[in-house]
Amino acid sequence: MANDEGRVAHGRAPRRRLDGGMLAARRAARQVLELTGHEPENVVSIARDSDGWQVGVEVLELHRVPETTDVLAVYEVTLDGHGELIRCQRGQRYIRASAGPQE
Repeated sequence: MANDEGRVAHGRAPRRRLDGGMLAARRAARQVLELTGHEPENVVSIARDSDGWQVGVEVLELHRVPETTDVLAVYEVTLDGHGELIRCQRGQRYIRASAGPQE
């Protein structure tokens, strides 16, 4: 139950909706880093749906020499409307010099 200051009983603030795509992208990239230990390189897709956000985060999984042979992967991240992680799944891995993940 909320009090007059908009705070929920027991000292918790009410959960706010995650309204911006930039914030959703940052949150998804941070989640991928925390879960995998791999530093995100790019956000490659973002889409809002009725329940939250779908974000594609590209990460470097294996550094090789030359860099064109690095192994990359896109992680598909689902966030709820408040930015909480619902799902994180690694898609196909691919070599940097290739055209990207093959469908």
